[in-house]
Amino acid sequence: MSRREFLRASGALATATAFTSGPGVHAQGKKVFRYAFPSAETGFDPAQISDLYSRNITSHIFDSLYAYDYLARPARIKPLAATALPDISDDFRVFTFRLRRGIFFQDDPVFKGTRRELIAQDFVYSLKRFFDPRWKSPIVAGLEEFKILGLNELRQRSLKEKTPFNYDIDVEGLRALDRYTLQIRLAATAPHFVETFAQPDLHGAVAREVVEAYDDTIMAHPVGTGPFRLVDWRRSSRIVLARNEHYREDLFNESTSSEDSRLQQIASALNGKKLPLVDRVEIYIIEEQQPRWLAFLNAEHDLLDRLPNNFVNIAAPTGHLAPGLKRRGIQMSRVLGADITYTVFNMKHPLIGGYTPDKVALRRAISLGLNVEEEIRIPRRGQARQAQAPLNPHTYGYDPELRTEMGTYDLPRARALLDLYGYVDRNGDGWREQPDGSPLVIEYSTPPDDGQRQLDEIRKRNFDKLGVRLELKYGKWPELLKSARAAQFMSWGLGSSATGYDSRPGLQRGYGPAAGGQNLSHFDHPEFNRLYDQIRVTPNSPERLALIQQAIRIWVAYVPYKVHVHRIFTDLWHPWVSNYVRHPFSYRFWEYIDIDAAVRTNDG
Repeated sequence: MSRREFLRASGALATATAFTSGPGVHAQGKKVFRYAFPSAETGFDPAQISDLYSRNITSHIFDSLYAYDYLARPARIKPLAATALPDISDDFRVFTFRLRRGIFFQDDPVFKGTRRELIAQDFVYSLKRFFDPRWKSPIVAGLEEFKILGLNELRQRSLKEKTPFNYDIDVEGLRALDRYTLQIRLAATAPHFVETFAQPDLHGAVAREVVEAYDDTIMAHPVGTGPFRLVDWRRSSRIVLARNEHYREDLFNESTSSEDSRLQQIASALNGKKLPLVDRVEIYIIEEQQPRWLAFLNAEHDLLDRLPNNFVNIAAPTGHLAPGLKRRGIQMSRVLGADITYTVFNMKHPLIGGYTPDKVALRRAISLGLNVEEEIRIPRRGQARQAQAPLNPHTYGYDPELRTEMGTYDLPRARALLDLYGYVDRNGDGWREQPDGSPLVIEYSTPPDDGQRQLDEIRKRNFDKLGVRLELKYGKWPELLKSARAAQFMSWGLGSSATGYDSRPGLQRGYGPAAGGQNLSHFDHPEFNRLYDQIRVTPNSPERLALIQQAIRIWVAYVPYKVHVHRIFTDLWHPWVSNYVRHPFSYRFWEYIDIDAAVRTNDG
């Protein structure tokens, strides 16, 4: 009995195929790359999105000025829409970027049959969109920090006067000097400014006429200059991209200084090839772990990005690929991601938030009472490391040897803190009340998927041991995010992956002016804010490292977040997939993937 016959007989084939059927799945003569996201996207307008999966899509549709070399280790920035790294003034305040000529947007009816070239003014317009209050950009606070001359003021004028943002007003700090030259002037020193343009958050050079034509529906009409274009979207179900026919002549010419033989082999295989190599990318939204695993096992998907924890012991017992999978030619990589998971507490919530000793004690007790080692051992199947601080691995200042109270499990101490500050059981029902005698119930927002349920069970047991009631509030990820931005929640668990070497974005999650954007806790502490402002303008140095360490101590003391783990990502791919490697920061990799259709056809 063949593998396909076995799966059909067991019912697994029907389960997997239900998520992969549809037109074009086996497009004749086309190289099609297929895999799944475990969470739904929110849309494809760079100015409005912040979630990982939407950024995965936009990173491939739009171009930024820079990107990360696919194979360089350690990570290295390379020009993308720019011709080279910018000219930078000695005080790190003036940045002059020169664009490549002959980059064109994909075809769209808005252009009325003419080819539309990417020019410097498109970057002026695209950057202004992040500051336009209409789009409620979640990353605007991070951009405001750079103090682009005149741009913050233009935004504030629109907010104050409640008038539409005026894109036609020239600002001193953001100008197209000519058709292919962009200059940005800052009011303050910013030695890490260039790194911002290699991050997926700013993969988004858009054409003004496209945005104005599609208006409120722009989330569904991404028109970019990247290697792929959106051709089909069934919200929270299926996303299909096709090769951008007008993509520039992009020949692979990267190298790697790494001694990793696999990276060297990929560099050799890609050398001189025109990108992208595949014609079509199909992404399916499969939130449950078992259907996602079965779709890969049945060869309906080419890559299993982040092996679900439930199947780690089947696919990779003792950390090595299972013999049965190895015989099928399946390959595996296992790396520590630039990743962190955490519980975020709403600092504006009357029960869990606040800065008084009793509120701080409650959050610290919860932090001390969460058994992260059990979380790693049981639901995560060893696919993680204990986190100690808000910094992501692979970013500046991350110290794998650091130990803090944030990474400590101490149930007796947690109980003692609650007792000391009056969170005790007054009526003898086994559950603690607040110091004023009112019920103590902690609400925790969570998505209703299988993997999260196991983590929630651990959390519930931990809260039971503390004598604190835990109430789970279920919701889809986009709705939970919306509530968090509006400070309409109590606590929530989520994760974040770094998009660059700079550790500033990780610390921005506690920066007061970023509340409602990157800072979902709405934490606003004057000393932390002051340190963050210094960190932002200080080059990497012992001085900057000392500032980061001071900021971490404040974070650990007030607990706006409880950090949990840094995840280890195990990826699996079939033998017909070539050139796949996980980059620590970049989401943009589909253009490098190759598919051997003949090997795929003969499998099974």
